[in-house]
Amino acid sequence: MRLAFGSSCYCRAAKNLLFRVTARALSGTTQKNPNNLFSLLHQSPNVNHLRHLHAHLLRTSNYSNVVLSSKLVLAYSKLNHLFPTSLAVFWHMPHRNIFSWNIIIGEFSRSGFPSQSIDLFLRMWGESSVRPDDFTLPLVLRACSASREARLGVHVLSLKLGFGVSLFVSSALVIMYVDIGEILYARKLFDEMLVRDSVLYTAMFGGYVQEGEAVLGLALFREMMCYGFSLDSVVMVSLVTACGQLGTLKHGKSVHGWCIRRCPCLGLNLGNAVVDMYVKCSKLVYAHRVFVEMPTRDVISWSSLVLGYGLDGDVVMSVKLFDEMLEEGIEPNAVTFLGVLSACAHGGLVDKSWLYFRQMHEYKIVPELKHYASMADCMARAGLLEEAEKFMEEMPVEADEAVMGAVLSGCKVYGNVQVGERVAKKLIQLKPGKAGYYVTLAGLYTAAGRFDEAESLRQWMKDKQISKVPGCSSI
Repeated sequence: MRLAFGSSCYCRAAKNLLFRVTARALSGTTQKNPNNLFSLLHQSPNVNHLRHLHAHLLRTSNYSNVVLSSKLVLAYSKLNHLFPTSLAVFWHMPHRNIFSWNIIIGEFSRSGFPSQSIDLFLRMWGESSVRPDDFTLPLVLRACSASREARLGVHVLSLKLGFGVSLFVSSALVIMYVDIGEILYARKLFDEMLVRDSVLYTAMFGGYVQEGEAVLGLALFREMMCYGFSLDSVVMVSLVTACGQLGTLKHGKSVHGWCIRRCPCLGLNLGNAVVDMYVKCSKLVYAHRVFVEMPTRDVISWSSLVLGYGLDGDVVMSVKLFDEMLEEGIEPNAVTFLGVLSACAHGGLVDKSWLYFRQMHEYKIVPELKHYASMADCMARAGLLEEAEKFMEEMPVEADEAVMGAVLSGCKVYGNVQVGERVAKKLIQLKPGKAGYYVTLAGLYTAAGRFDEAESLRQWMKDKQISKVPGCSSI
């Protein structure tokens, strides 16, 4: 009780001291010297202190100082009082200039309210005489990337106002198109720019990698190196990811070694990229070693390994990692469940797969077709073909080629002609030009002694000129 009482007294004493210091600073503040107020607004530790300063501004003529009132808007936002306090202060400001508008637009965009940020920009453009500058449009373009609104309009407006030659605005346009997956538009703008910096090259390189165009991304990376731009962790994340997409283990290990020499303690994003690269190159031992040495791990770190071991058929390790992840209090995502369900499918663990599948609903994760395909594959591998067919028919979404193909493969292994015939006919309707399903059905007929039907199907394939594409090798 003495400790609690002492702590309470200490807190009150600290607050009183803070307000006395603030009051003394304010007493020496005049309209001619607002530097003290600006400093106090910048260093304000809590909302109560900020309201004290706010009240002082209202009592004095300093409130008409557009820089101080704009700083007040920013200070409220930094203390998580963007709405409604910051916005209310902004609309009650006696004067507003482009600095004020940029602050409120930027804070709404930064705080995850992109639509409101765009609305504020439109009000600025339509209701005031304030003209946007090089800093306004990048803020709005960032909001456009997040909200998927007014993109083309803001782009056209940027060109109309003559900001097409601005490095800031052009870079923001390129980054916006990269963020929304329009890589061709981004590259067109990129090529038209007379001046490019490292941020722009990094964004374009990362955009190519995100779209799965690793070869084009690496070509841009080489160009970036020719111009002598320095490398940072963001570039290395994209570079490691590109190596994983191409399966180039040798280059991936080289990049990993470079990262270790430059920064022995890999950051979370870079560590996740390295783990994912080794998983994609089927080097799970390396991936696990990097995973263990990472100082911090998130759901992406765990999911990469769970999925890697699951697809590799290591049931024990995939399930073990999944259970350890839950014990550490990290919530799984859709990728994590896909990995553990794939592991169950490889091991024929039907009961366990149903347990994990139902667990997805507990975490409010809606199963995708990949998860349904893993469930169907698990039951088919275990020989539960009728159950797999029923599961497929009762799915809330229409079964695709992967789901039906998993059941058909099980029918081929266990020689179940009845289920196989029904599933194969559905697949033939879905993909009438794919010869593999006809061949599988003919094989089922032959195995069941129904030679006439098998021969009739093969003859029909010849008449329709449906032939199996011969296999080939890149070696």
